[in-house]
Amino acid sequence: MQTKLTLRLEDELIQQAKSYARKHGKSLSQVVADYFGVLTEPHTKNAPPPITRSLIGVIESSDVDVEDYKRHLEEKYL
Repeated sequence: MQTKLTLRLEDELIQQAKSYARKHGKSLSQVVADYFGVLTEPHTKNAPPPITRSLIGVIESSDVDVEDYKRHLEEKYL
């Protein structure tokens, strides 16, 4: 069952949220519902944050040269 919710927010924030919703093809209500869902989902210590989970599988493992990547990290951080 859906229930109406009234929020009081700054005008600029509302405009930014509406713009975000438009860019992502969602209603503002859906953006808020998605956010509330993220806030209330159980988190475990080892679970990646939502933005990281959304990136899982973007790059195929065959696209990455592991040795080249290790070399890059060593040069950058050592």
